[in-house]
Amino acid sequence: MPLSPLELALLLVLIFAGGFVDAIAGGGGLITLPAYFACGLPPHAAIATNKFSSCLGTAVAVARFSRARAIRLAIGLPAGLGALLGAVAGSRIVLWVPEAAIHVLLLFLVPLVLVLVLFEGRLRAAHPAATGRRPVPWSFGIGLGIGLYDGFFGPGTGTFLTIAFASRLDLELLSAAANARLANLASNLGALVVFLVEERVVFPLALFAAAAGVAGNFLGALLAVHRGARVIRPFMVAVLLLLLLEVLRRRLGLAG
Repeated sequence: MPLSPLELALLLVLIFAGGFVDAIAGGGGLITLPAYFACGLPPHAAIATNKFSSCLGTAVAVARFSRARAIRLAIGLPAGLGALLGAVAGSRIVLWVPEAAIHVLLLFLVPLVLVLVLFEGRLRAAHPAATGRRPVPWSFGIGLGIGLYDGFFGPGTGTFLTIAFASRLDLELLSAAANARLANLASNLGALVVFLVEERVVFPLALFAAAAGVAGNFLGALLAVHRGARVIRPFMVAVLLLLLLEVLRRRLGLAG
């Protein structure tokens, strides 16, 4: 899978953009994973390499949110444990699925998650009423369920976690996003361990991508702490639509 300098530069820009968006609102994998596919990576290798770069980038975002005191450990730690267990199970499942089936599945899942992202602002606009739910079992269950999805597919995980924390545990948006990053880091690590054992990570490319992802996550978390995610959504949707068209073009055999 040799890339020209221009192709590599474009990929790194998209990985940076994905990390930037992911640190703020989640869903950065919707940018990064299709970008790997557009470069010709097989599905399993694309998912594994994406996990590697995501782990390092998300760790930087978690550190920045922690400095801002936006993480609630009573929620973030149980959710992280559940996400870790779910991601390990999900990543084992995806390794049993033929690569052609993953391509077909992506063509259905990416538009579905895109629709959810488009309506995410409406879901998060209203502050949820106090629930009285115990945070530990609820956060563990949320992490387990969404971690399973993250290990199997991944894109949109941070967005789903943020919505779940805000709507089910009555967290303010910044705190919901910060705890989502912590849980997402745990699920990324769980899935990455499996992919490393199976030797699916394309390391030369993963190292370059990780550097771009770290930079994007750092700046995105900085913006999230100071301003929030509202200005990012139009950019994210535009990039998603373009990349979805590219995946469709390659799947239908229209690439040159």
